[in-house]
Parts: sequence; structure tokens; C-alpha cells
Amino acid sequence: MNFDIVIAGGGFAGAYCARELGRALGRTEGCRRVALIAERNVFVFQPMLAEVVGSTLAPMDVVHPLRQFCRNVNVLQGVIQRVDWAKKELVLDGGRFTRSHPVGFTHLVLALGNVTDLTAVPGLAEYGWPLKNVADALRLRAALINRLEEANLVDEPAVRARLLTFVVVGGGYTGVETAGQIYDFVREVHRFYTNLRDTQPRVVLVHGKGELLAEIGADLGGYARRVLVKRGLEVRLNTHVCEVTAERVHFAEGGTVEAHTVISTIGNAPNPVVLDLCRQLGLDAPKGRVPVAPTMRVPGHDTLWVAGDCAAVPWEDRGEMKLAPPTSQFALREGTQLGQNLARVLRGAEPRGFRYRYQGQLASIGKHVAVAEIWGGHFRGFFAWWLWRTIYLAKLPGTLRKLRVMTDWTFELFFARDLGLVFPPHEDVLRSVHLEKGEELFRRGDPARAFACVRRGSLTFTAPGEPQLLLAAGSVLDEDLLDPAGMWRGDVTADGSGADLVIFRGRAFDLLRDGLRLVRR
Repeated sequence: MNFDIVIAGGGFAGAYCARELGRALGRTEGCRRVALIAERNVFVFQPMLAEVVGSTLAPMDVVHPLRQFCRNVNVLQGVIQRVDWAKKELVLDGGRFTRSHPVGFTHLVLALGNVTDLTAVPGLAEYGWPLKNVADALRLRAALINRLEEANLVDEPAVRARLLTFVVVGGGYTGVETAGQIYDFVREVHRFYTNLRDTQPRVVLVHGKGELLAEIGADLGGYARRVLVKRGLEVRLNTHVCEVTAERVHFAEGGTVEAHTVISTIGNAPNPVVLDLCRQLGLDAPKGRVPVAPTMRVPGHDTLWVAGDCAAVPWEDRGEMKLAPPTSQFALREGTQLGQNLARVLRGAEPRGFRYRYQGQLASIGKHVAVAEIWGGHFRGFFAWWLWRTIYLAKLPGTLRKLRVMTDWTFELFFARDLGLVFPPHEDVLRSVHLEKGEELFRRGDPARAFACVRRGSLTFTAPGEPQLLLAAGSVLDEDLLDPAGMWRGDVTADGSGADLVIFRGRAFDLLRDGLRLVRR
């Protein structure tokens, strides 16, 4: 596949860029010339994820199919493995049966957001719950209900207290809204648990700075903190988590909190695909944000464009030049402007610089209370909460979803929140695989997303310039077969009468990889 424009990333910047291009080019020209690549085939309205955790909204209320949202463009679902700038090609992992699929481009738009990296705090990756997508929100909601069910089952006061303690790390928008939603949810439904009526849930919000919601200002941040504390939440400012275990959260300043549930809204890291492309081009990208011109074109590379969280876009704010903050509000406007610019370039016109008048920010803190800064004015309490819901409802894509959200919010005013426990798909960390003779397990150049152990039969490992290696029963396919970039050095195929293997994926893969590194160190 080859396209004039390939947009990498299906978040706010990428989706709105594709939407604008589809409108400008029309069905015939757009589908032929423009491709949008996303890991999932839905656009996630992330500002409302906390409401999914709190059972105020259903998960389908906050997603919109990309093929309906970005009409007249070719939507491709897959994980970008790497970008080869010299070949003007990127390689997609589309799933179990469509590995290493090449897609060519003339113009490339990078709109890839940050990735979650919880490894900076020991134990946080193992015991922390991230909140980046709908699957994370569903898993967290299921964990909250399971903790209530377990606490209702046990008699020991110390165990019950740990089960009913929830620690939220990070006092930004996501952290504050998530803490408020969790507190509202557990306090509201806890009356249905007969054995918990004498034990109150505990929610602890931990923030490393001196005030919550630093982006919105100390005045509104302080108001949010006072409201949360008055309602019963614990807020710990200037406090840093230094270690997490199965039962405790340890703080660098001293002290611990006993809890089995830790939610992390911190731990963002630059996207490795963006960093790798910057290395290829010799670009310096501080904190993973690529410097661009006001048109969002990378200087010196006329066919490379960047928008969203991975872009350092110049922005004029009241006569002062700044970098546009990495928020959904700006990503949406950047994506729209970039789509218009690309349409102009395809027609031989000059692109225009990014201009946007800052409108403000909003944050819900639960129980019909919010804080808002709009056009320089500060609002708080119920009126700010009404503004929050009205503005986000207007921004939510799709008339059907607007109606669904209005219905859910209306029911939430009069009825108890849903306690039904619907598990998201479990991560299959160990999987058995059978290969017939000649079937491939991995190909040379594929990224290592799993290791394998041969149970029966044998495999052959064939790499350029190396003798062919026979992997008999008991052999492990691990880091010894990788190149320095973490790719398989050769092809692995079944030998003889075939092979049976155990595949280590997800957390099992991470633990095995880290264990091997420690042993070999």
C-alpha cells in the first residue's frame, strides 16, 4: 500500500487531521490518497474516561468508530513497529495473522501520543493501574468492585481496611477527576454491602507539587483541594511515591499507606517510534516533543509533519510566544489546522501557521462540583459542573453518543450506579502454539513482543551470516536471538514434524526478560 499522506495516530490530533482531509478531498480522492493508522478502530474521548471508572457512563459512550468519524479516508488498524524514512515506509503489526505489513507514504504525519511507563517507581508497574484507554477504565472499575466484594467477605479489620483503601497518584486533571469519581462510586454503592456498613472506604490523592491542578491556577486548584478534603478524601501534597508493594505505598518523604489498589495517572514517556525517527533524521526532541514550524512542518524535512503531544508547536498567547501545551484542546485544533494545511499543499498552495485563542480549562471533582477557567473568568461549584458537562457534551463526536450520554447522566441523577461486574478480556500471558513443518514463528526484523519455549519438536533459526541453529525441545527463544534494537536477528520456522511451544507475552514476557537481564548482568 502506498499513500500520498499517512497519518500515524488515532488520537485527537490524528483523528481531526484525517477528518479535515476527508472533508477537503472527498470520498474518491481521500480514500485513495490518505490513510489513518491507529492501534484501535475507535476514537476515544479521553476527558470522560474517569466517568467510565465511576460507572457514570458506559464504555461505549466515550468511543466513536474512526471509520464513521473520519469519513473519506482509508483507516488502517495496526501497531506501528518502525518507520524507515529512507524508504518512505512504515511497518505495521496488524494482529496475529498480519505481522510486518509495509505501508508507503510521501507525506508522513506523526500524531502519536505518549506511552505509559510506570517503571520509574519500583513496584508501580506490577501493582499500579494506569488509565489511558477504555480497557484501562474497565479493568479499574472491575478492580474497585472486586475490592468491595473481597472486603465484604473478610472479617479481619486490617485486611478489610486495606481492601477499602484506594490511592490515586497524580494531582493533575486525570488524577483529580479519577479520585473524585472513585470516591463517589465506592461511597454510593458501599451501602449495598451488608458487612461493610461499619467500615468507610478511604481514597488518598497523592501529588508531588504544592497544589492540585497546577495548569488551572492556584486559586481553583486550592478550591478543588478544599472541596475534596471536606467531602472526606485525603490529599497529600508535596509527596512522592518511591515504592509500591502488594500491600503498601511508600513515600519518599517518609510514611506509608496500606492499600491493595493504586491508580497511577503519572508515568508518561515519549513514544519510541517518534524517538527512533528522530534518531534517523538527527533531530533533537526534548521530552519526546519534535520542534516544528508554526505550520507543523519539521524544518528541513518538507514531507514530515508533527502534531499533538509529540509536537512542540509554536503558539502565540497574548503577544507572547510559547509552546502549545500537550492537551486534548490543543491537539484537536492542531489536527484540524494540519489537515487544512495538507489539503492546501496537495493543491499547490502554501500552508498556514497555527493560531488559536485559548478558551480555558475545566475539571470535575465529583458530586456535581467542578472548577473552570473560561476566557479568563473563574467558576466553581455547581455552575462550573454544569459548564463542564455542557461543553464536553458539545465536543463529544456523534449525535447518537450525545443522546446516550445525556440519557446516562439523567439516570445517574435519580438511580444508583451500576454494580454489575463485567470483566474485560483477560491478558493471555501464556499461550500454547503448534506449528507444522515450515510454518514461521518469527521473521527477521520483527520486534520481540514475546519469548518462547519449545515443548516438543524443534525449530530452526536462520540468520544472515550465521550458521543455522537447531532449537530442540527445552530450548528458549530469548534475548540471545535479538539484535541491539530488540528485533529478531533471523527467521524461526518449525522443523521436522513440527513443534509445540509455550509463548510468554505481556507481564510474563516482561518478567522473564528482566529476570534474564539480571542473571546475565
